[in-house]
Formats: sequence, structure tokens, C-alpha cells
Amino acid sequence: MNKLVFSLGIAALVLLSACSNNPTKTAAEKRQIIIDMRNQVLQDLYKIKPDVKAQIGSAAGYAVFSNANINLIFASVGAGHGVVRDNKSGENTFMKMGEAGLGLGIGVKDFRAVFVFHSRDALNQFVEDGWAFGVNADAAAKASEKGAAVGGEATFDNITVYQLTESGLALQATVKGTKFWQDSELN
Repeated sequence: MNKLVFSLGIAALVLLSACSNNPTKTAAEKRQIIIDMRNQVLQDLYKIKPDVKAQIGSAAGYAVFSNANINLIFASVGAGHGVVRDNKSGENTFMKMGEAGLGLGIGVKDFRAVFVFHSRDALNQFVEDGWAFGVNADAAAKASEKGAAVGGEATFDNITVYQLTESGLALQATVKGTKFWQDSELN
């Protein structure tokens, strides 16, 4: 069992380091990669839930994040990046995210999260404070277009969150904290 945990730990470090921004890219190239990811995720979400397009259009703003999550028996860690769009000003704020949690789980999951901010206060608080705490229970078994993922939709404090699983194999039930913060290099 210790060998399995050690192997999963090594895999987690490799995956998380691969998910970080490539240091050979310029800030403009990194911003464009994130914008391209955002556009693709929104297209994918609109195919699944067409009504979200109108919801995002009438919201104060929205955010799209790409995240890799590792579950190692009793611990869960994740890292990612994304962008917040202020619909009124048209401004983009590039952000990073990190998460850690405790609970039962095993596996690796690559997922996307879309946050819809229904009020100016919710948008501003997210950009300025960026902290979220939550309970997560899901199952994912997906590779490319094959497989299935149960992610879902949740609404709280004037924010609706949609989760789309890109790929991975994970079974987890965790209590975790997630921290979002502005990316000083890209803003």
C-alpha cells in the first residue's frame, strides 16, 4: 500500500508540474492559451446546456478555469489557471488556483470550471478575495470523448458553478478549500 501511495504521489507531482505555465512562453502567449481554453470550454458547455449562454450574457461576469486534481487516499490536491471576464467593462483578469482537501478518494482528474457571477459584488469579491470552500463528491471515468463524468452545477452566494470533466479516472468524496488569486505575471 505504501508503494502505491508513493507512486501516486510521484504521478501527482509530475501532473501538477506539467499543468503549470510553460516558462518558455511569453506573457502574451500564456494569456492567449488561457483565452483559447476559455472559448473552447464555453463552446463545450453551450452544447450541453444551451441556456447558459444567455445566463452568462446577462451576468455581471464569469470565469473559466482549467484544473488538474489528484486524490491520494485521504488527501486531494489540485492546481490550475483561468480568466475572469467582467461583462460591463470587458476586462479580463487572469488568475491561478490551488486546492487541498481531506477525504476518501483515489485518482487523477482534469476538469474545467465555469463560474457565473450574478451580481457585481460576487464578481468583485471573487477577484479581490478569491477564496472558496466546499464539499465535493463525484465520480469520473473519461478519456477524450469516451466515458462519463458526473460533475454538475451548484449555485451559492450569487454564483453558479458548472464543472466539466475533460479526462481522468477518479472516485472521491472530499472536503476541500480552494484559493483563487490574481496572476501577477499575466495581469
